[in-house]
Amino acid sequence: MTNEIGLRQLKVDTSATISNITAQGELGRRIRDMGLVPGTEIQVIGKAPLRDPVAIRLRDFTLTLRSNEADHITVTTAEA
Repeated sequence: MTNEIGLRQLKVDTSATISNITAQGELGRRIRDMGLVPGTEIQVIGKAPLRDPVAIRLRDFTLTLRSNEADHITVTTAEA
């Protein structure tokens, strides 16, 4: 069974697969240019104390996203 949630809702050390990007225009293009596209597996590796930014690991690199970017990304997790 799977669970679809927003990227910022993931806890540190949790893995998920990107299911949707809702950003349009320049922001959507910038998110996709960073390699964040549906089907990409990611892992949250850190969050700042106020939850902005969030650090994620995808493919072979680490990426830091601001809240306004992360809020447009929906992920699917496997329920335990």
